[in-house]
Amino acid sequence: MEMMWQDLVFLAGSILSIVFLAPTIKDASARVPLGSSVPSMTIGGIYAFTYGTMGMTFSAAGSIGVAVMWSLIACYRAPGEQGMKNILRFATDLGRQTRDVVQIALPTTDGGQGQAQTQSQTEHQSGHQQSAD
Repeated sequence: MEMMWQDLVFLAGSILSIVFLAPTIKDASARVPLGSSVPSMTIGGIYAFTYGTMGMTFSAAGSIGVAVMWSLIACYRAPGEQGMKNILRFATDLGRQTRDVVQIALPTTDGGQGQAQTQSQTEHQSGHQQSAD
């Protein structure tokens, strides 16, 4: 089996990513939002699987390394508690936000005024918007 040069290029990119992420893991005061680290970790895992199915072993190994780095950042450099609880918290919050969006998007039986419009009117009247995490 012939090695593709692209496999080495993707490996080099992954190694650079790992090198650039290392200072974040070393810095105990670093805080990276879960909204950045968890999706990056997930994408690294998906890339690793995809490269593996294409026979690009080095690229797959590099992507696994990147996914591991992002998972360490998610566990130990996110605001709040440390550990796997961060990832579970992110998944729970994402599920709640998805449910809220679906409820807003579904038609309502309150005379045509949906929850989003009601919330928008309430925010406009109070002059505030609640910030998202």
